[in-house]
Amino acid sequence: MDFGRNLSDSFDYSKGLFADVGRLIILMILSIIPIANLVVLGYMCKVIKEPLGSRALPQLNHYSSLWVQGLKVIVGIVIYLCVPIALMIPFILIMVSTWIPFPIQVPFGWLLAIPILIVGVLLSFFITIILAMAIIHMVKTDRFSKVFAFREILNIIGRIGWGTYIIWLIIIFILTVIVSSIGSTAGFGWLLSLIISPILGVFVSRSALITYSSGNLSETETTPVPSATPEGRYCTYCGTELSFEAVYCPKCGRKQ
Repeated sequence: MDFGRNLSDSFDYSKGLFADVGRLIILMILSIIPIANLVVLGYMCKVIKEPLGSRALPQLNHYSSLWVQGLKVIVGIVIYLCVPIALMIPFILIMVSTWIPFPIQVPFGWLLAIPILIVGVLLSFFITIILAMAIIHMVKTDRFSKVFAFREILNIIGRIGWGTYIIWLIIIFILTVIVSSIGSTAGFGWLLSLIISPILGVFVSRSALITYSSGNLSETETTPVPSATPEGRYCTYCGTELSFEAVYCPKCGRKQ
């Protein structure tokens, strides 16, 4: 996967939000309303569902469906992280005990809670690596059960390349931290962060689609065909006819 093309394509795609300021404003407002912000998450899922060859952002409509899709993502995340969170609870309880007047065996508690906390943090780190692709796979296939299709998920990551995939996750994480830090700055940082957040969401969703497509060959395992003929240019993986300037196949998403 070409990181430059991935990020460049995602940036150009996310700029489409400015073509419909009303949609951007609605996403901004919904993003700060508890519960209703699931609609925003559902819209980002809708971006992932779009064909890779699409250049126009999906319409912001069918809010109830978007809300349900956003809820599915949250449920999938909670299920994946329930064990690491449970391992962190003893440490959290010990911390809380320092602020409340109830006696707790603190020395023994710390000795027990800290190792468990470390295990929980490490486990959450490794689980999150799989979780990111699991959510994308669930959204793209439109089947909640696919969030637990571990063999398919690992195969997709394997085709992308574990190193490539982890580098992509790090890049997305850094961008997210930067945008989050903007909101903590003085002045109008919160407003700038509010504007950028939906744009970042679309950017990440588009980038996720490109990354996922580069490793998803489950529907396109066919005999390679010539990449170009006198009559036209075709995908070397699935045979779909391409325009001569196309970098990615609009059907299977593979780089040409």
